[in-house]
Amino acid sequence: MSRDTTFPTRAQVVIIGGGVIGTSVAYHLTRMGWEDVVLFEQGQLSSGTTWHAAGLVGQLRATEGGTRLVQYSAQLYETLEAETGLATGFKRCGGVTVARSEDRMVQLKRTAASAASYGLECELISPERAKELYPPLFIDDLVGAIWLPGDGTANPVDVTASLARGARDQGARIFEKTRVTAVEQADGRVTGVVTDQGAIEADVVVNCAGQWAKAVGLLAGVNVPLHSSEHFYVVTEQIDGVHPNLPILRDPDGYTYFKEEVGGLVVGGFEPEAKPWVPPDELPYPFEFQLLDEDWEHFSVLMDSALLRIPALHHTGIRKFYNGPESFTPDNQFIMGEAPELRNFYVGAGFNSVGIASAGGAGRALAEWITQGEPTSDLVGVDIRRFAPFNGNNQWLRARVGEILGLHYEVPWPNRELVSARPFRRSPVYGHLAEKGALFGSRMGWERANVFAPVGKDLTYTWGKPEWLAWSNGEQRSTRDAVTVFDETSFGKLLVTGRHAEQLLQRLCTADVAVDVGTVVYTGMLNMRGGYEADITLTRTRRDEYLLVTSSASAIRDRVWIERHIEDDEHVAVVDISGSQAVFGVMGPRSRELLASLSRSDLGNDAFPFATSQEIDLGQAWIRATRITYVGELGWELYVPVEFAVGVYDSLFRAGQTLGIPVSDAGYYAINSKRLDKGYRAFGAELNPDRNPVEAGLLFTCKLGTDTDFIGRDAVEQVRGRGPNRRLVSFVLEDPEVMMWGGELLLRDGEPAGQVTSAAWSDTLGAAVGLAYLWRADGEPVTAEHVKSGSYRFDVGGDRIGATVGLKAPFDPGNDRIRV
Repeated sequence: MSRDTTFPTRAQVVIIGGGVIGTSVAYHLTRMGWEDVVLFEQGQLSSGTTWHAAGLVGQLRATEGGTRLVQYSAQLYETLEAETGLATGFKRCGGVTVARSEDRMVQLKRTAASAASYGLECELISPERAKELYPPLFIDDLVGAIWLPGDGTANPVDVTASLARGARDQGARIFEKTRVTAVEQADGRVTGVVTDQGAIEADVVVNCAGQWAKAVGLLAGVNVPLHSSEHFYVVTEQIDGVHPNLPILRDPDGYTYFKEEVGGLVVGGFEPEAKPWVPPDELPYPFEFQLLDEDWEHFSVLMDSALLRIPALHHTGIRKFYNGPESFTPDNQFIMGEAPELRNFYVGAGFNSVGIASAGGAGRALAEWITQGEPTSDLVGVDIRRFAPFNGNNQWLRARVGEILGLHYEVPWPNRELVSARPFRRSPVYGHLAEKGALFGSRMGWERANVFAPVGKDLTYTWGKPEWLAWSNGEQRSTRDAVTVFDETSFGKLLVTGRHAEQLLQRLCTADVAVDVGTVVYTGMLNMRGGYEADITLTRTRRDEYLLVTSSASAIRDRVWIERHIEDDEHVAVVDISGSQAVFGVMGPRSRELLASLSRSDLGNDAFPFATSQEIDLGQAWIRATRITYVGELGWELYVPVEFAVGVYDSLFRAGQTLGIPVSDAGYYAINSKRLDKGYRAFGAELNPDRNPVEAGLLFTCKLGTDTDFIGRDAVEQVRGRGPNRRLVSFVLEDPEVMMWGGELLLRDGEPAGQVTSAAWSDTLGAAVGLAYLWRADGEPVTAEHVKSGSYRFDVGGDRIGATVGLKAPFDPGNDRIRV
């Protein structure tokens, strides 16, 4: 077909960036019927970072959603040549990952269990079997391996060219050597772009500019937190025994990967100490098909490891050294979605060296988001709304990205905390907590006490029971028997105000929010598919004002979700007050006694019932006290202006001394254990855009008994009518010696039937507890009888451990302790 080379003045969609991601988005948009698509590439297609990618397509990812994306990529690359006439170079050669240590082998056993839960073929194999699959391999120091026969490789330039042709064949227009110099907008929406060839109006703009995406984002006032790092690999001369179908080999303990190329090997990896490149606003232009200088000294840690794993490399020459910069994000997850700052401006960037594997699925997912107005699957982990403006600070990014790249092949220890660019956001009582031995974690930049440790102790990582478990158990006991103070200042806090606040929230929320002032409502906000977009509590503080409390990482996401649903004739404002108020959870059976000693307010059950909120005096401060709990005990959350926070915190402990009440500090490890005792759900774990209230056991939060409509209601009622095909269950392990962390495979009557979403050690129950989704292989509804009739085990690092599984909370299922 002929191609229109006239520079356009208008398009439905403009895509910025002609790498594998941009061309994939263009391809999928045209497949969805959007033919008026224009793509601009400042150089030539694939000339930025795509061309020097290694091209590995490993299917198994940390989450089911991520795994499905890559599975689709592989399927697409297999069939694309038949459609477009251009080969992608994709071949399913399989992948071998080896373990040098028992700790790594535990990880691989967990990986194999995850594969089983996703229906992906994966086999635990011996070192000897690994050598059969990969003859050049040295195995004397190995303890085991896994085999993923569905893994493959692709040629990045060929994939890009094939996607581009597919897009062109369906009407997309692609312009190379065209640089975007400005992004135009009006009334909070993108209206087009300006290029060095002219201006073009557009309804939608998609930023797929690779390592230039942060700079392109700045043109639109959009924050895209990524930073370039140097990334290294070499291509060797030919090696005996290396053939075109040789599997991918990964040796994560040696930080290295290997793939066949023209009879030799590509040898690359992710060194422990990465080498960030220039800041995003200093990237050179033009920069087409270019590499950086060789750095053999920096590469030596990878090469030394490679020489051990593949002895033939000792007498094999090097054909080419590649030092190609790539962009990395602060959390090693890529960035997708509509920018919170600007309507109809989308981003697909920051793919952290997995761009080729992810491009097919990510391009389709982003195209669906654009055409349908919201994601069609769970993309919370990669959603651009997980970042705040401070995440775009180049100095912070440089420090963080240097660590992130270095962790790529590290053992993914449970609860691993990043150490770079910290401490960052701090509660007013951060110093007090540090003096008391708090070991801090980080969430949305907030420093949060995980656990309080004896002097000289620090966090250690293990698959088994960690040293800190004894300290957390003490905090759990304090919460159960006396009073504990949790610093929960990191909570996301939004004020939803205006005369139409109730009207808007009724439309968004599953629960009835037309309540009296001072009432607390636990509710979800759903998408049209009935899946969770938010899990929140709402307190009606005035007739025209609600206080919304959400998780630390969700404040921006929830604010944008609400704002994007405000109708033109509705008077509503959403204000983020997360940093202006400290929050202290005062929890435990003696919490009422402690607080009453500091306040003239009546805290009795009749005057201050559960799920209500009041402004009260506390010592010399005036605060908001909300009677609610996330740890399953009597207690209040105190919302304190930051200027009064230290005084209130100190007064709680002084009052405890005066009354002889043992008041303790506690951290988020104890919170997690206590919430799982009660089966309390968490957004991002149990609740996500693919899970609905019926599956999650939260139908009681839905106002289905009223005539009031809400987003997702029809979908929820459909699931309720036919029965859920999966269901959230609580469990308690039978073996008290076993530790669980989440992600483990659930087996019913010996067959894979689900996966753990959250797990922790319960001091109260003396065993590991948690939540898991149970599903049926036959697709039939998961009924209460089905849950009761099965025999259950969990695959914990390769061992199958029995468990009690049920639909009720393991501890205090009648909520007697929280309503006293």
